[in-house]
Amino acid sequence: MSYLDLYNSGELLERVRQGYKRLKHCDLCPHLCGVNRLAGETGVCRAKARPRIASANVHWGEEPPISGTRGSGTIFLSGCSLHCRFCQNFPISQLRNGNDLTTGELAAKYMKLQSLGVHNINFVTPTHYLPQIIAALYIAVGKGFRLPIVWNSSGFERVDALRLLEGIVDIYLPDMKYSGDEEAVRFSSAPGYRDINRAAVLEMLRQVGHLQLDEGGVAARGLIIRHLVLPCGGAGSVDTMAWTGENLGRETHVSLMKQFFPAHEAASVPGINRKLTDGEYEEAVAALEEAGLENGWVQD
Repeated sequence: MSYLDLYNSGELLERVRQGYKRLKHCDLCPHLCGVNRLAGETGVCRAKARPRIASANVHWGEEPPISGTRGSGTIFLSGCSLHCRFCQNFPISQLRNGNDLTTGELAAKYMKLQSLGVHNINFVTPTHYLPQIIAALYIAVGKGFRLPIVWNSSGFERVDALRLLEGIVDIYLPDMKYSGDEEAVRFSSAPGYRDINRAAVLEMLRQVGHLQLDEGGVAARGLIIRHLVLPCGGAGSVDTMAWTGENLGRETHVSLMKQFFPAHEAASVPGINRKLTDGEYEEAVAALEEAGLENGWVQD
């Protein structure tokens, strides 16, 4: 793991210091709240200094190279920098269900999952706890932690914050949610999402390259894009697929997801107040094919 070199050189500890310094005037995500989380102040994500997690379990429901044959060690972080009105995990992301941990206790979760034989540690919605995740990694490496790290995020990321993860994250698994800013604001309270997201995934690709599998077909390194198709073309799937093929490359792995339903507040929001139709999903699949994106997964 490349983070071992950072650990041995002292750079990993320096990244921890840099990350915690940013918590004093939090600028980890594009909202730039500027609050002092170390003093208990909160911004959009409502997170404080201690990491809060909802669960840490073996998970088989990810893309095949992530789950593999032994499962992914999935850690769900509570809270989120987005307020998606259709979030299917809203008790975790919006209600912040979970328990506060010390970084030492979080490191123990890494070690426990490793002992269960998982292929990787998969951080779900991790952006607002970036420094704490690195701090726990520093502790865990000293105790023998050696698994690949998956950064499973909303894609609403700052490039300079992502650079703290260079050489730490092995597999980036970001969403590309929207190609229209109006929808990003209306559905997720995420102004500027498209341009922010596209800059972020370009940085992720620069760091880890395209997906590489080991001899067992399990992800070792690289980028996988997730795109959830929304009703009424709300995600801008056609434009997103075209941009991905042109800017990330046709070899990019894309997971085109069909499982939208009007969860959380969506039933009262025009445009996302009904299930996705087969025809709407098939239109997105056609856009995927038109863009020449042959790697990845579509759903029945």
